Amino acid sequence: MHSQSASPAQPLPPSKLAQARSFLFVPGNRPERFAKALASGADAVIIDLEDAVPLDAKDAARTALLSAWSAFDAAERARLLVRVNPAGTPWHESDLAALGGLPGLGALMLPKAENSQQVEHAFSTSGVPVLPLIESAEGVGQMDAIALAQGVLRLGLGHIDLQADLGLSCGPDEAELAPIRVALVVASRRAHLPAPVDGVTTATTDADVLARDAQRSRRFGFGAKLCIHPAQVAGVHQALAPTEAECAWAKRVLAAEAQAHGGAFSVDGKMVDPPVLLLARKILQIRS
Repeated sequence: MHSQSASPAQPLPPSKLAQARSFLFVPGNRPERFAKALASGADAVIIDLEDAVPLDAKDAARTALLSAWSAFDAAERARLLVRVNPAGTPWHESDLAALGGLPGLGALMLPKAENSQQVEHAFSTSGVPVLPLIESAEGVGQMDAIALAQGVLRLGLGHIDLQADLGLSCGPDEAELAPIRVALVVASRRAHLPAPVDGVTTATTDADVLARDAQRSRRFGFGAKLCIHPAQVAGVHQALAPTEAECAWAKRVLAAEAQAHGGAFSVDGKMVDPPVLLLARKILQIRS
């Protein structure tokens, strides 16, 4: 979390992935699941060549992805990311090179990102935007530089690997990770990136745990969450969306602003100033 004097990189072209709330993983060596994942209601689908694929199936998974690509239409391709294997592994460069054969791919996910050079190399080699995952102490230390790297779509948190790297033993509320979550949101804001993507909930069948985790994501300022099962998608969308009461309040604020014609005004007995107006507009933007 070192200070950075560099300016944000040139903005990327508009992408629906910048506003996506749910990112659903599907194993790259299970091409029969690709269509089901796309039909799950997830905003984005990550075809995973990394953790979900056994070491002896890496090359076959990459080949399966290339073979399956022609079956996706343009809208589906724009919702897809590929999680490549990390820099320094035997498969990394081959994964990056293969992405050139996937026209229309929305983005790549770079696991265990630890410096801006890795991100910019992935971007220049593949030609697609990069979603770096912060999963190590070094990644945390280089977070600002990574956020400012050319080609970054938005940042993501890989908190399971991060806990292991840091030797943390987190409780259910993961309070131990609060400083890092805040830092990730701050780094994203400083680099003018969309709100970052929070990590997975490993309890795939417990809706209460998922809701708790996703509500925490929203409180910390995350705009999306990684999912490992299609059943998690609806719960993530619900938790990350503003409530009806919040939307009603935001509409009252903007209506009162219009009636005030630039003068001072209050809503529900509280004065409204520019930060409150900004919050109201953000709430309605998220809802739309």
